Amino acid sequence: MDKLIYFFPISIEPLEEGGFLAVCQTLQGCRAEGKSYGEAIENIQDVIKVHIEARKKFKDPLPEVSMPETTNIRLSLPLPVSL
Repeated sequence: MDKLIYFFPISIEPLEEGGFLAVCQTLQGCRAEGKSYGEAIENIQDVIKVHIEARKKFKDPLPEVSMPETTNIRLSLPLPVSL
């Protein structure tokens, strides 16, 4: 069986105590923290996978997410540069 790929929008914001919080508003309760942007993204992917597997197990429908044909993404990220 072919693997399915799902696309869900997430938001990432810095936490006051350090690290980052990733949230998927489309899937209720999907939140994850990480020490870095990358770790927060990896952690939210894991949370989303578990969420999808649970919905499939209980035959709950997944919310539909529509993606525009063209998407302009603008990111503002801190870039560490050591000298």
